[in-house]
Amino acid sequence: MSALAGKAAENLKKIRDSKPLIHNITNFVAMDTTANVLLACGASPVMAHADNEVEEMVDLAGALVLNIGTLSDDWLITMIKAGRRASTLGKPIVLDPVGAGATALRTNAAKAILFQTWVSVVRGNASEILSLSGQDGSTRGVDTTHSVADASDEAGRLARELGTTLALTGATDLVTDGRRTLTIEGGHRLMPYVTGTGCSASALVGAFLSVDNDPLTAAATALAYYAVAGEIAGTRAAGPGTFAIHLLDALYALRPDELEARCRIAPG
Repeated sequence: MSALAGKAAENLKKIRDSKPLIHNITNFVAMDTTANVLLACGASPVMAHADNEVEEMVDLAGALVLNIGTLSDDWLITMIKAGRRASTLGKPIVLDPVGAGATALRTNAAKAILFQTWVSVVRGNASEILSLSGQDGSTRGVDTTHSVADASDEAGRLARELGTTLALTGATDLVTDGRRTLTIEGGHRLMPYVTGTGCSASALVGAFLSVDNDPLTAAATALAYYAVAGEIAGTRAAGPGTFAIHLLDALYALRPDELEARCRIAPG
């Protein structure tokens, strides 16, 4: 088994032992799913977006996850406020640029967060990631119009330019910090049919970042954990509704040693 597979198992065990608080400023559509996924993993979720408490919540948290899915101008101000606090404290930040490339509001908001805070990982689909580079990253709402392969070369350059780690999710996931690249196989075809699976992936990256100070391996092992759970859920589900239930069960039941045996992370 690879060292990366062992790292995935180690990170999952650390989360379950320490139960880190993960502060999410996320969208209304995905709040419930995201909280349940974090609980199933072993982390402790909090959804707090009130302007007058986000800095205090960041103080308590192991990581901050910013998700622009149901964005407003006020929420953007609050996200940047929380992100600046996390940056000051050296706490990891995950940005999920939901729908970036679809509208100017979303694209500019994602860029503002990137330029005004210290983001550890940006987790998005290929079109969202491409939109942050100034290239044609147009989306159909929040759905990608590009494959991960389309964005792989640009992702490495963009990661170096922004000084962050990019995690592109799709049929095969790709994580790069501009110097190192990893690919993650797994998942299931039903995952895109359940609202909040992408948002939950970003939250899991936050949980893994809270126990792993290397954003590249934290993101890759989080996505590998999610991919294995998705595979397990897919063997038991009849459709999207039962898949959502089985995914939570698989995340909860998946043991570190089983994750180590089943995950597929490789140099890209």
